[in-house]
Amino acid sequence: MRIVSWNTNGLRATAKQGFFTPLFKKERPDILCLQETKAEPKQLAPEVQNVPGYFSYFSHPKVKKGYSGVAIYAKEKPKEVFYGMNIKKFDTEGRLIGVKYQGFTLINVYFPNGGQGPERLKYKLKFYEAFLKFINKLRKNGENIIFCGDVNTAHAEIDLARPKENEENTGFLPIERAWIDKVIKNNFVDVWRHFNPGKRNVYTYWDQKTRSRDRNIGWRIDYFFADAKIISKIKNTGTLQNYMGSDHCPITLEVIRMKSR
Repeated sequence: MRIVSWNTNGLRATAKQGFFTPLFKKERPDILCLQETKAEPKQLAPEVQNVPGYFSYFSHPKVKKGYSGVAIYAKEKPKEVFYGMNIKKFDTEGRLIGVKYQGFTLINVYFPNGGQGPERLKYKLKFYEAFLKFINKLRKNGENIIFCGDVNTAHAEIDLARPKENEENTGFLPIERAWIDKVIKNNFVDVWRHFNPGKRNVYTYWDQKTRSRDRNIGWRIDYFFADAKIISKIKNTGTLQNYMGSDHCPITLEVIRMKSR
């Protein structure tokens, strides 16, 4: 099963620029997870709402239009679809969709950005903690968890081009990076790093204003994490760094279908 995750930075713009449909044709994902769609379903063109051969699910914020939002397109209809973590202050921003299949649960998340002041950083950190509790609870219920999306934090110095210059910037603060440490200590695996230990200069986000993509001055802030007990079921992972249409690039995962416990 091939899963693709991508922060589109505005699905309407991505589609209008011609980068939406080609992703299906070129990558042929079994599941496509999108973040930062910035649109309600009714605002999307019919060919974006309904892709032939796929079931589509959209979450959009109830607090501000043109903001946040996630979507999932899946060839196989899930056994269950859920939206949010049942925590109102987080769910109103439309940041999470989960789909349950035989053998695994996939969660697509657009984690908050910690910019725009201390209150927003506090919100991000509270979201992080609530999410870890949420997935641990699902795991205790016997679910094999894979989660993907824009985590909005680079974990280690190897994960961004200019770590020293960003030590005091959100996205690379020690308190943000410590949460990823905690995720790993809870036996969730950063799949790309698992397959590529020590590899440098592979990023998933580049600042558009400074044209940093041209110079590969980027950050690896988009991830697939998987429960350590199912890491043997993952065959491959990658980054589609040459695919345009956003300030992020898509990331990929190849997973062997699993049987339920």
